[in-house]
Amino acid sequence: QVQLVESGGDLVQAGGSLRLSCVVSGRTYSNYAMAWFRQAPGKEREFVAGIKSSSGRTIYADSVKGQFTISKDNAKNTVYLQMNSLKLQDTAVYYCAADLRIGLPTTAVSYTYWGQGTQVTVSS
Repeated sequence: QVQLVESGGDLVQAGGSLRLSCVVSGRTYSNYAMAWFRQAPGKEREFVAGIKSSSGRTIYADSVKGQFTISKDNAKNTVYLQMNSLKLQDTAVYYCAADLRIGLPTTAVSYTYWGQGTQVTVSS
């Protein structure tokens, strides 16, 4: 059984930065996909960024390219999301997800394990 725990969400002013963390525990695999999704009130959950534990390959949603950076520390079983130049529209609950995968999917239904979410609120 895999457990994911997100942290780092906060209230931040527009233009500020945050770094989210996701720690995975339990059974781990040498080649798994990890990803960040976000969901704002009244909107569907959307893909933000993903990374492979083995190769380090990354993929980003077009909306956050150049703004967010996903990274990992395999020794700590942790994936990070560095968020810079935050905007009001970045306000959402951010979720960490993981799955044993050959590839790196960008759809929520492709991921089996999910964290509880961490709230990011960007104020004006």
